[in-house]
Amino acid sequence: MPLIEHRQFIKAPVEICFNLARNVDIHTQTTSKTKERAAAGVTEGLLEQGDTVTWEAIHLGIKQRLTAKVTLMEHPHKFVDVMVKGAFHSFTHTHHFLEADGGTLMIDQFQYQSPFGIIGIAADKLFLERYMRKFIVSRAAELKKIAEKLNQH
Repeated sequence: MPLIEHRQFIKAPVEICFNLARNVDIHTQTTSKTKERAAAGVTEGLLEQGDTVTWEAIHLGIKQRLTAKVTLMEHPHKFVDVMVKGAFHSFTHTHHFLEADGGTLMIDQFQYQSPFGIIGIAADKLFLERYMRKFIVSRAAELKKIAEKLNQH
């Protein structure tokens, strides 16, 4: 199972970064390239433990739906969402927020298993792992911009 880990330093307090990362409206804003939107479950505001959200987006040219459940919430340092229905065989996305150098170190850990056995493993190597890394890095960069802009006010 591939594990993608990305670290992003943000010049903003942990609380701001944590709340932005679990905000459905901000998620939609930071994933506009894939036209992501909340289609069911919690469709706006802050996600809490036990909440589910169904995302609809266009990934790899295909319209997809994916439902994730927040299985752990440790304000303001960590939350975990797990896919309960979607294109992957499984995934777990752990979001960490650590105070560091007058700001926040945001760490995304995304572990997933592709569907279709050996074909899925080949897809990981050929393009999927690279695609998912780019998606996570892009979203983190957008969160950074929003958090740092909010922190200036």
